[in-house]
Amino acid sequence: MFLCILFAPWVTKYVLTDERVYHTFVSMSPMIAIIAVSAVYRGYFQGKQNMMPTAISSIVETIIRIVCVIWFAWLLLPHGIAQAAAGAMLGALVGEFGGMLVLLWKYNRQKKELPLAKQQNRSNLTTKPSAKPLNPIPSVLKETGTPQPGLIRRLLAISIPVTAGRLVGSLSYLAETIVTAQSLALAGISKGLATAQYGALQGMIIPLLLLPGALTSSLATSLVPSLSEASAQGDRALIHKRMHQALRLALVTGAPFSVFMYVLAEPMCLVLYNDASIGSMLKLMAPFALFIYIQAPLQAALQALDRPGKALLNTFIGAVIKITLILTLASRPEYGIFGAVIAICVNSTVVTLLHAQSVRSLLQFRFKMMDWVKTGAGMFIMGAATLLVYEETAMILPFWVRMLLAPFVGLIVYFIVMGWTKMIDFHDLSRAPLIGSWFKRRSGK
Repeated sequence: MFLCILFAPWVTKYVLTDERVYHTFVSMSPMIAIIAVSAVYRGYFQGKQNMMPTAISSIVETIIRIVCVIWFAWLLLPHGIAQAAAGAMLGALVGEFGGMLVLLWKYNRQKKELPLAKQQNRSNLTTKPSAKPLNPIPSVLKETGTPQPGLIRRLLAISIPVTAGRLVGSLSYLAETIVTAQSLALAGISKGLATAQYGALQGMIIPLLLLPGALTSSLATSLVPSLSEASAQGDRALIHKRMHQALRLALVTGAPFSVFMYVLAEPMCLVLYNDASIGSMLKLMAPFALFIYIQAPLQAALQALDRPGKALLNTFIGAVIKITLILTLASRPEYGIFGAVIAICVNSTVVTLLHAQSVRSLLQFRFKMMDWVKTGAGMFIMGAATLLVYEETAMILPFWVRMLLAPFVGLIVYFIVMGWTKMIDFHDLSRAPLIGSWFKRRSGK
């Protein structure tokens, strides 16, 4: 954080090649420390298989961020676009701080409840001396004094590759920003237009593509401790079952979003951003979004099964390919920003396939190809229904009604196909909040 603030003038002038982002860069720098602290507590709760604090923190952070980003940007807009962008980043900073406070509050609350739970456990053991713990704690974790050297080595063996993998991803993103700006300049695109194009890609298109990834990322986060537990027990059948469940859920939930973003790319960008011209980027990336959605569970599986080095190597290979393609394609005038788009699509595809190969060879895991066939059929039928409703109602319904009706009809068709092919059943839906009890009664379970 300190280095970012200290070298902000040099970075914004020579690395990001646009001095207007100076105040925005400085405003975002304190987030490094806040996110670092939050990550520790999120990791703690994840290890306890308690995802509720993380979920509450993310919701609070998002609400605060949205409100503050709009409010601060509006307050500073009269002073210029650069100051308004810095205000928006300050809003994101406030949101991260709010999310961190929620995690600290939940942790302190748990600390107060812990002595009471221990006392209750002692009472249960006293009244039921024959009771046995369901999950005995390994002896290496029972130490209450100085951690054993063997435990420290085990922790470092996992944490160093995982951290290195995240660093590769972060450095890849930084290199992508720098190389894209320089490549677009080589293609003859002006600095202002290059900044606007890359800003549209990273600030509008990518967040839209990653929207369904919120579910798959949460799924991957909760998958780590459960797979680790199954691996420690040597239960390969349970590992395979959970992997199939995670991949099927990622496919079924991500597929309709991919279809909508392909079929309705231009009108969707017009509604959300009042700019239909960027819809071409969204349309190109939408078919590859499925690789992004299933990448998170696969990477989580490699980490949970003590193979973070494999994930690191796969991420590094993908990063090298992405940067090389950006340099090759984005610097050519006929491609421009679409060179970066193609490079990102290839990167997500290659990394996902490498992760899949690593998981398959590690677990002798067999991917159910029929799940892909069924999902592909559902996507095709859904896309056709969505496009048909959108185009055939053009003369009789207002634009905003068509934008609501077409996805709704497409989603109904998709769920019918998924239900008919058994990709979705009542047992899956009975686990959903709010509506789960209704499906549980329907399934008779």
